[in-house]
Amino acid sequence: MLSARLGHFLDVPLSRLAKFVPFSPNTLSVTGFLITVLAAFVIPQNIKLGGILILIGGMFDMLDGVVARTTGRATKFGAFLDSVLDRYSDAFLFLSLAWYLAAQGSHTGSFLSIGTLVGAFLISYARARAEGLGQDCHTGIMERPERIILLIFATLTGWIVPVLWVMLVLTHVTVIQRVYHVWKAVKK
Repeated sequence: MLSARLGHFLDVPLSRLAKFVPFSPNTLSVTGFLITVLAAFVIPQNIKLGGILILIGGMFDMLDGVVARTTGRATKFGAFLDSVLDRYSDAFLFLSLAWYLAAQGSHTGSFLSIGTLVGAFLISYARARAEGLGQDCHTGIMERPERIILLIFATLTGWIVPVLWVMLVLTHVTVIQRVYHVWKAVKK
């Protein structure tokens, strides 16, 4: 939803900064991924610090695309690498939250985190399959930027279980939105 509405709105304001970034977009992607993996390992011990690390990793994840687009260094492999690392990041974060919640005795919260992870993977899979059929599929209310923003909010406020309820429902609604979108597009 944010991606569809705002697109690359940060490209223009950050383009001057992007020209001075000495690292390749792929290096930024890997760095953001490593910070996110660190966040996943920190979350069970310190949920707020984990949230701060998710925020920092997310900034690298955003910056890699801006640098790629504004400096003319965008590549198909870079887009592929970024997508794969995003899926790994999602897995590490939601499994880490499940572990944290299980250790707190919140088995419902642990289930919510794993259920949201399933939804996140299905969102990505639905888009990939749609694109394999030649259909654009950036449809849906709960794409990755929304999930990351909500994860940061949840970890920093401590409202983890209520936020996971929202995410669980909206990730699966997004899958349904994408299925419907592709159904409409290909039935013609």
